[in-house]
Amino acid sequence: MATTDSTGTDGAGRQRPIVIVGASLGGAKAAQALREAGYTGGIVLIGEEHERPYERPPLSKGYLLGKSSREKIYVHPPEWYAEHDVTLRLGTRVVSIDPAAHTVTLADDGQVEYAKLLLTTGSVPRRLPVPGGDFGGVHYLRRVEDSERISKEFRPGARIVVIGAGWIGLETTAAARTAGAEVTVLEAAELPLLRVLGREVAQVFADLHRAHGVDLRFGAQVAELTGADGRVTGVRLGDGTVVPADAVVVGVGIAPDTALAEAAGLEVENGIKTDEHLRTSDPDIHAAGDVANAFHPLLGRHIRVEHWANAVNQPQTAARAMLGEDAVYDRVPYFFSDQYDLGMEYVGWVEPGGYDRVVFRGDPATREFIAFWLSEGKILAGMNVNVWDVTDPIRTLIRSGRVVDPARLADPEVPLGDI
Repeated sequence: MATTDSTGTDGAGRQRPIVIVGASLGGAKAAQALREAGYTGGIVLIGEEHERPYERPPLSKGYLLGKSSREKIYVHPPEWYAEHDVTLRLGTRVVSIDPAAHTVTLADDGQVEYAKLLLTTGSVPRRLPVPGGDFGGVHYLRRVEDSERISKEFRPGARIVVIGAGWIGLETTAAARTAGAEVTVLEAAELPLLRVLGREVAQVFADLHRAHGVDLRFGAQVAELTGADGRVTGVRLGDGTVVPADAVVVGVGIAPDTALAEAAGLEVENGIKTDEHLRTSDPDIHAAGDVANAFHPLLGRHIRVEHWANAVNQPQTAARAMLGEDAVYDRVPYFFSDQYDLGMEYVGWVEPGGYDRVVFRGDPATREFIAFWLSEGKILAGMNVNVWDVTDPIRTLIRSGRVVDPARLADPEVPLGDI
């Protein structure tokens, strides 16, 4: 193999490509951003999956419900990669990175040299650490084939147990109920989404699912999964209760996929640690998406956001930064969810317990309202539920850092732009 140096060329004077590890939404958007920025050099996009890059939100929403076709989940049409001179290597696993040599080594012992490297390796579902987790009918949702397997379980009268009342758990619950299945949700906390939303707003989602016939069980401790003939039949709780199950969906969180970064000696702390340019502790390696714990200038701290908007927007900053621009990622975090007839958008960032007041504009009981999380009179985050076209003014209020009048904030007659 030819030697490499910091100029972006190998020992034979050939220009090395930009390599992206993780053929995900983030990886595909980074390749697109590089071309849109005028970069004409080589781009190599490497992914373990055999599917070309696709978006994950539909896997727990429209695609899981059978409302959208498989073709609609993909980031680009199949011909896009060749048309934009992007080498797409699917079904290919990267086993190591050598930052000194500027190479990545593949599972088949091949190597790819890079001038700059972007890691969009995403995250992996946390496994349920109890006996019986390997029974048939126990599902985790991360890839498109997972969504397809789970969808087949959702049929009228099927007994579905969902372990974990986070976003994935609640969205799959809504899909299962919509399909006519009987659903029991087991959650260790007192309410769904308690760490994310706090008690005031978490109660809205508890009420929503109960209204749709879901058996919500809080404070539940899962002891084991029971089964027969290799197939799950129930979930045994810590108190000895057994909840019958024809299938189980586990949604107990995800963990950033940092194995490659750790082995390469990059700084890792709740993800791959980066600066505001999404540059890691190695100046020629960047990270974006679920895996990046990035410094956020507006918040003045590192945050890792596990949502679609980061996978769409961070790669644009990373691409420009890899090309030498002074690009900074300072977008206010955003995510959305759809459950039954409830649609919501959330803008901002609040640590668990990091607020001192919630102000509602509208009545939460009607499921048509905006909730604002405040600390010392400043808006940290806002969530609009079945109220639309308000994310821009909410985002502006957050970025302003101004102390607001709670009474005016709660008054629907006062335009958000006048707060």
